[in-house]
Amino acid sequence: MKFSLSWLKQHLDTDANAQTIADTLTAIGLEVEGVENPAEALAPFRVAKVLTAERHPQADKLQVLTVDAGSGEQIQVVCGAPNARAGLVGVFGGPGTYVPGSDLTLKVAAIRGVESRGMMCSSRELQLGDDHSGIIELPEDAPVGAVFADYAGLNDPVFHVNVTPNRQDCMGVRGIARDLAAAGIGTLKPLAVPQIEGSFKSPIDIRIEDSAGCPAFFGRAVRGVRNGPSPEWMQRRLKSAGQRPISALVDITNYVMIDLGRPAHAYDIAKIDGALIARAARDGEKVLALNEREYTLDSSMTVIADERQVHDIGGIMGGEDSGVSEGTTDVMLEIAYFTPENIARTGQKLGLTSDARTRFERGVDPAFLKDGLDVLTGLILDICGGEASEALYVGEPPIEQKIVPFLPQRAFALGGVEVPEARQRAILESLGFKLENGSARVPTWRRDIDGSADLVEEVARITGYDKVVATPLPRSPGVAKPTATRSQLLERKVRRTAAARGLDEAVTWSFISEKEAAVVGGAPWRVANPISEEMKVMRPSLLPGLIAAASLNLARGSSSIRLFEIGRRYLEEAERPTATLLLAGEKHPRSWQSGKAKTFDAFDAKAEAIALLEAAGAPVGNLQLFADAGPTWHPGRSATLRLGPKTILAAFGELHPRLSKELDAPERAVAAEIYLDAIPLPRSSGHSRPHFTPPALQPVTRDFAFLVPADVPADNLVRAIRGADKQAIVGARLFDRFETPDGLSLAVEVTLQPAEKSFTEAELGEISKRVVAAGEKLGARLRS
Repeated sequence: MKFSLSWLKQHLDTDANAQTIADTLTAIGLEVEGVENPAEALAPFRVAKVLTAERHPQADKLQVLTVDAGSGEQIQVVCGAPNARAGLVGVFGGPGTYVPGSDLTLKVAAIRGVESRGMMCSSRELQLGDDHSGIIELPEDAPVGAVFADYAGLNDPVFHVNVTPNRQDCMGVRGIARDLAAAGIGTLKPLAVPQIEGSFKSPIDIRIEDSAGCPAFFGRAVRGVRNGPSPEWMQRRLKSAGQRPISALVDITNYVMIDLGRPAHAYDIAKIDGALIARAARDGEKVLALNEREYTLDSSMTVIADERQVHDIGGIMGGEDSGVSEGTTDVMLEIAYFTPENIARTGQKLGLTSDARTRFERGVDPAFLKDGLDVLTGLILDICGGEASEALYVGEPPIEQKIVPFLPQRAFALGGVEVPEARQRAILESLGFKLENGSARVPTWRRDIDGSADLVEEVARITGYDKVVATPLPRSPGVAKPTATRSQLLERKVRRTAAARGLDEAVTWSFISEKEAAVVGGAPWRVANPISEEMKVMRPSLLPGLIAAASLNLARGSSSIRLFEIGRRYLEEAERPTATLLLAGEKHPRSWQSGKAKTFDAFDAKAEAIALLEAAGAPVGNLQLFADAGPTWHPGRSATLRLGPKTILAAFGELHPRLSKELDAPERAVAAEIYLDAIPLPRSSGHSRPHFTPPALQPVTRDFAFLVPADVPADNLVRAIRGADKQAIVGARLFDRFETPDGLSLAVEVTLQPAEKSFTEAELGEISKRVVAAGEKLGARLRS
């Protein structure tokens, strides 16, 4: 939510500056995302007077002006504005000035052969409006040389506040002012509610047929209005809130919504046929909304309709067919209460968001219908003129008088803050609570308050969370027992190892879209109340989040991406703890030694996966390589690491081309998934390491080169050789591979470790025979 400092001061009597207010808002739980000052961009512009205006000698549509900008010199400016003339007072920008609306920096330039030393500016060029038909015209008595932003009252800081969903009372400027007053930043001014006496009966009747979706509908007609532009002060405030001024009637309804958190709507009576009815939509019924899009409705949605058609998606957006225009003279005003749950469901089904929906689905003040209607009517009468009818009050708003226990002692017991009871009372009363007989009557605008703990939260946040005293927990005597579970310890080891190997940890959303989930196997876990279409299901894989993060970082200039994340996959049978890594971009940058930059390949992902498995305590020496990694992975450039055919510890390799295309993954990205819950427990239950006993004798190495069938995996040969003599052979590794005319050649280095005495030639010969026999069982033969 955005609003200006001057707007805030309409409700709050304070001398605090913008920074103090921003700091206080954040301290009391209303996070300020930023404070902007539009005047900073306009600081170089000055009020200036055109002294002379002559036709350009080389162009009929240009004029050569001499301008006085208060510096004591006459400045020559070439101008094409049709309203430029001698005596006009406007806004001047000199050389070196950045013009925000045109995205250019002024400099001395020759225009058709005549030197120009600046610019007389239009409203659009200063981002003060859409008018570009001519330069700004100021009153003749405007002070020449003055800073334009100061003269125009634009030096007004704008706050951008992130209001949490539970604080529906702060979706209006007045609610924020109330919180600041409770925190000691000024005094809340009383709200002026005009007393409107209707002079005629409303020509439009109001009925409610869907009381579940719309329990209360108040309204009145105003005839004889003039729907011109809204006043300058209102336009400035709406612009500070990010709203585009449209017309007086539309601007007034938007102003009341932002000012008081009270959405409203105005219908053109000339476009209404019969009564306005709050009813359930009919299945298949359609409405053209004010955003010029047509929506198909169903019977779960509440609408405002007349005898002929739907005119409003209740509480979300009005319809184009009954919207007010420049020619509108008679309007029907709507101030209604819509059920928050119904608004949320409707908005989600239609994929339609609006400022009104944001407020209604959080819950507006149900007791502010009559006063809200009077405030709205009063503004229209003041700005647009006209005559008001008698008000129509249909239905009953759900005003719940909640009463919760007020227990002052809980402020310290629960909140950890020592606050005198008198101060607690003052805080709560300033927030609108009524205290009597040990209870607190909750104000109607605070539907988030349910019990005494909520009162403690109010006292604590206004007092300041920095006042909470840090108190250590009592410690039991003796040696502390470990509290981390095996799963937590395992994740800790994997996280530290990944970071030590140069990987950067990412934390991505556990929610993804249905489209992303379908690419990685589908998602059985659906979110009952998703906040957006992009977060409708729980992720069955961590890859979509990592791919998005990698693509974003590459787009922002990173050349090498090495990401990992430890989180949960949500599969049909259970949640599965998983460590996932993704490598993309350059493995090594180009250099004079290596030439072109080297990219990652599947073997890099394999090396990282094995390193993390070893850190997690997996028996990496017993791992087997299987080629089938599943549909997520490239069919020829991926594999799994297993303990036997059924226990899969990890999958690694390049991503499947279809997945890369669907998720817009970086080119040739490689990844690995480590399934942490599949890692077996260590055999030893003790915590101490085994005693290190180095062998007394030197090991012996022998090389064996085999010609093997093309379909035999190298890992199978290495494992067979290692098992040929489990006592003597302590290691076997592949060190060479090449193709010969006779077939595929694989060379294996075998390490033999003597125990009590050195090997004899005969013993070495027997071991060699067993190695060759192990290879022959796989169809391999010793290369001659």
